[in-house]
Amino acid sequence: MSNTGASATPSQDLPPKGGFKTINYERRLPKKGPTGVVMLGTCAGIMAYGWYKLYLGLDERRELEREKIWSRIHLTPMLIAEADRDEYRRKCAALEREKQIMKDVPGWEVGKSVYHGNRYAPDTIANVPIHQQPGFKGN
Repeated sequence: MSNTGASATPSQDLPPKGGFKTINYERRLPKKGPTGVVMLGTCAGIMAYGWYKLYLGLDERRELEREKIWSRIHLTPMLIAEADRDEYRRKCAALEREKQIMKDVPGWEVGKSVYHGNRYAPDTIANVPIHQQPGFKGN
């Protein structure tokens, strides 16, 4: 056996003097889009604008509701008077029809209550105009 390798000094793979060149391993991506703070601020601004418009809308709705209530308050007497006039007109027409229908019945008093008392009892049968009654045949 030859001892050729024993006398030689072992050589080890070492880095060069001054070291190796640095290897660039960082991710250098270009910035895309706004930062998180900008997005958060934008969302907060949009929401604040939305709440502001909602508040204005609530004010507008409240004002319209107030106007509707006051218009009903002011129109109620006129509507009641109109309903009273209509009821009076229908009552007169009903009495006229009753007079025409019962003209041949002796002792019949037109408009006299069929109840035996002095207490007021409103009409319980609706006065339907003759042209709206079932079975009406027009001229």
